[in-house]
Amino acid sequence: MGKSTVHRLASTLVQEDFLEKNLDTGAYRLGLALFELGTLVRRKMNFANEARPYLKSLMEKTGETAHLAVLDHGSVLYINTIASRQAIRMSSDVGARAPSHSTSEGKILLAFRPPETLSAVHAGGLAAGTAKTITRLQALREELRSVRGRGYAIDDEETEVGLRSVAAPIHSACQQKGAAVLFA
Repeated sequence: MGKSTVHRLASTLVQEDFLEKNLDTGAYRLGLALFELGTLVRRKMNFANEARPYLKSLMEKTGETAHLAVLDHGSVLYINTIASRQAIRMSSDVGARAPSHSTSEGKILLAFRPPETLSAVHAGGLAAGTAKTITRLQALREELRSVRGRGYAIDDEETEVGLRSVAAPIHSACQQKGAAVLFA
């Protein structure tokens, strides 16, 4: 984009509080309007709040971190997390994203979605996180078939060496929003 176009867009975003401009340095940063939008979205996601006691119970029973995730634009988006009390634990921040083809929560979400969802993920590339990551479309299709058959998905060091996780679908939410619960 041209410099004048970018300046005009930035000025509009500043007027609407989506950006803030530091008058001393001329640098921009995200504005409070984005924070408001984020909290509005979070409030609208009732199932994320309703799931919190169940995630806590899962964490207490397993001793592992429990996450609630959805599939968003082909990647996994963490919308709630209860961290394990163990010194060595898996962590992810609410709002963080992860690849759908190599994570247990991504695979469980893809397994129960229409085929065009997998095609869109494949179009973005199946990057290898480790030597165990599935990077071929046919191999991922076979894995998703297995996931559907057993009802849960496994990440066996596909995202990070030494990290294993299991994810199961929340079927009522999966049908509406595509949610999964994970413990790692």
